[in-house]
Amino acid sequence: MTSVAQAGSPYLTNERLMMQDLARSFTREEVTPTANRLDPEKGDIPAGLLAKMGELGFFGILIPEEYGGLGLGAFEYCLVAEELARGWMSVASIIARGNGFYRSIPGVGEARRAKIAAMAQGRYLGAAALSEPQTGSDLSSVACRARREGDDWVITGNKYWCTFADGADFISVLCRIDDPAAPEGRAGTVSVSVEKPKGELPNGVTGSPIPKIGYFGWKTWELRFEGTRAPVAPETDRAVGRAFQATAASLGLARAHTAARSIGLAQAALNHASDYARERVQFGRPISDFQAIRFKIATMATEIEAARQLMYHTCALLDAGQAATKETSMVKYFASEMAERVTSEALQILGGAGYTTLHPIERYWRDARLTKIFEGTSEIQQRIISDQLLGKPTRN
Repeated sequence: MTSVAQAGSPYLTNERLMMQDLARSFTREEVTPTANRLDPEKGDIPAGLLAKMGELGFFGILIPEEYGGLGLGAFEYCLVAEELARGWMSVASIIARGNGFYRSIPGVGEARRAKIAAMAQGRYLGAAALSEPQTGSDLSSVACRARREGDDWVITGNKYWCTFADGADFISVLCRIDDPAAPEGRAGTVSVSVEKPKGELPNGVTGSPIPKIGYFGWKTWELRFEGTRAPVAPETDRAVGRAFQATAASLGLARAHTAARSIGLAQAALNHASDYARERVQFGRPISDFQAIRFKIATMATEIEAARQLMYHTCALLDAGQAATKETSMVKYFASEMAERVTSEALQILGGAGYTTLHPIERYWRDARLTKIFEGTSEIQQRIISDQLLGKPTRN
């Protein structure tokens, strides 16, 4: 199915259309067949697929050209993510482990530059340990501690929802500074990069994968840091006390990325349901002839396109250097809620067939449900949007 946006959109330049076509072809030929094979068995994204993505530059879309990346913007990043999500959401997500992490790479000079260049090729990727068993939406309440001992940080505490903890080359851990002189709340936080061998957890860290109902392709971990050591980065003195603010500032792009993934899932579900409706014959004709099905598809396509255009507008604001706090929350909220509705309607069009693993609709449906939770729940987005419109509520 051809998107309306492809026909005469002021946002889609020839260069962007070429990138979109590249990502769409790669998804059709590589990502979707891999997802169809591995998602039912909860398998991990193959290293070979990641290598091909690295060769195409998908991990370095946002990384400056001087470091070996493409030096492009949020628009191109989300454009590619939408296409990849049509195949497998975890593949659309893993590109953030490069694009969203290059600023977190520890070190200085040529050593750091070499790591960023490797990241742009997908050969050096990160993971984030932010949430904790008792801390989710309120990251300012993190309890995991980092104590400074000479040239090292020593980390103690629990982390939850750390996706790709095993496959990454380093984990960026949000910690509270274990120092009586450190302030409480947001100002007393630091982000510590813990390097590790690929395929293993760091020394001094134990953990186990969390049993999920979807988002397969990689594992999401519960971690226990037990005196884990990591070198103090040279820039730490400037960054101490500002980790929460830096994390919050990065969420705008992450929320636009989530919107892109949501739209990709919804579009894939619509495409599959439309094809099925043309082929499925009941009462002597294709069910695509029935008004009930036609109106479902019309509504689904309209909602997808509305989310897509809001995403394009939001990405344009981000690329213009605007904070776009309201817009990033709006697009994340609207697109994720839309994706759950559309994938559910697509499953309904397939009827009983949709409730089997013989069709990918159930995968899109399961993964779409997650988009309402991560990168800030729908309720958190509503709070941010209302605060932007009305001001923060008064407190006694």
